[in-house]
Amino acid sequence: MTLSEENYLKAIFHLEKKYTKGVPTNAIAEEMDTKASSATDMIKRLSEKDLIAYKPYQGAKLTKEGSAHAVKVIRKHRLWESFLVDKLDFSWDEVHEVAEQLEHIKSEKLIKELDKFLGYPKTDPHGDPIPDENGKIHRIEKTILSKLEVGQGGVCIGVKDSSSAFLKYLDKHHISLGKSIKVLGKESFDNSMLVKVGEDELTLSSLVSTNLYIKIVK
Repeated sequence: MTLSEENYLKAIFHLEKKYTKGVPTNAIAEEMDTKASSATDMIKRLSEKDLIAYKPYQGAKLTKEGSAHAVKVIRKHRLWESFLVDKLDFSWDEVHEVAEQLEHIKSEKLIKELDKFLGYPKTDPHGDPIPDENGKIHRIEKTILSKLEVGQGGVCIGVKDSSSAFLKYLDKHHISLGKSIKVLGKESFDNSMLVKVGEDELTLSSLVSTNLYIKIVK
C-alpha cells in the first residue's frame, strides 16, 4: 500500500458521508487536488486491489477491506495529533500537516503502544473521534452551533473546519474545546450570532457558527 493509495482511501472514506450512493470521480479529484484523469487511474488501481467498488455513473465506494484500511490511517492520524498536542506542546493548528506524514508509519505495535501511552484517548485535539484498535468509531452526539436557537447553549466539542487559519481565529477569540457557548441573539440578515463564550460576549459570522460543533446542555 503506497502513501498515495492510503490518502485516496482516506479521502473516499470522508467523502462517503456526503455521497452515500457512490463518490464521483470529480469529487475525489477535487479532494485530492489533482486531475480527474489521475483520480481515474487511482480508482482503477484500488479497484484491482479490491479496496473500492466502482460503477460508471454511480461512483466509488470502499469495500469492507478498503474501509478498514482507511480507518486504520485515520486512527493513526488522530493519535499522532493527540501526541503532538498533549506531549510535545504543539498548538492544534500546527498538527495536521505533521500527522499527515506520521499516519503512514506501518508499525502496528508502535500505534498500539502510542494509544496506551496517551491513555486511550477517545477524541483528537479537534474533537474528532479516534477509532479503537478494532476500527470501531464511537459517534459523538453533537450539533452545529448555527442550528441552536436563542437561549440555547452547550459545550464546544469539535470543529468542522480544521484548517490552520480557522483554528488560529478561534484561538484569537478564546474559543476552544470544552468552552461553554450560549446563543444570545441571531441576525436574520446575515445569519450572524451574538454569543457568550465563557464570560465574554462576541458576534460570530455564519461561516464561524457553521463550523463549530456543540454538545447541547439543557
